[in-house]
Amino acid sequence: MKTRHSLLLAFSTLLAFSAGQATTVIAPGFDQLVGDAEVIFQGTVTDVQSQWAGEGAQRHIVSYVTFQVEETLKGDPGATYTMRMLGGTVGDETMEISDSPKFARGDRDILFVENNGTQFIPLVGIMYGRFRLQQDQQSGAQVVLSNERHPVSDVNRLGRDENGNRFTNDHSTPRTNSAAALSADDFKAAVRAKLSEQTR
Repeated sequence: MKTRHSLLLAFSTLLAFSAGQATTVIAPGFDQLVGDAEVIFQGTVTDVQSQWAGEGAQRHIVSYVTFQVEETLKGDPGATYTMRMLGGTVGDETMEISDSPKFARGDRDILFVENNGTQFIPLVGIMYGRFRLQQDQQSGAQVVLSNERHPVSDVNRLGRDENGNRFTNDHSTPRTNSAAALSADDFKAAVRAKLSEQTR
């Protein structure tokens, strides 16, 4: 039987961990996602490896998620890129962070990465820095979904609820959106346009 550990850690003013509570994260808007990311790329997960790190009371599990980089939008991730994340499973021991994105081989994503190697989840806004790619069954095009698999239809509404207010991942009412998801090409074009705007 697997043993699960809750991580009781305080990482920043955006996060709060306590027994029985989920991670609370303020959702970044599109400007912040693009501006804060040191590396932005599209890639496919080729490997996930977890291992123990640290000693004594500081002993914990870390996972290394390796991507084959398909397209670079910002920074220089190289041909392959590995993210170091807190948590994972080694043998029958599992350490989890609530709401942390979970990666598996074959996943295709667009990622907004910051502080890889030093931040416990090296994505801007944790789960909000991961966008899943999925083939639309009707059009056959690659479309963009959030980490929670909600369609992303407008980059300008990222981090906002239906009333335009900033939201956190622990909202009691999940967002619904009947609009068609953006294609991967349109989403990446919006990233490039924002990068050009921010570097003027």
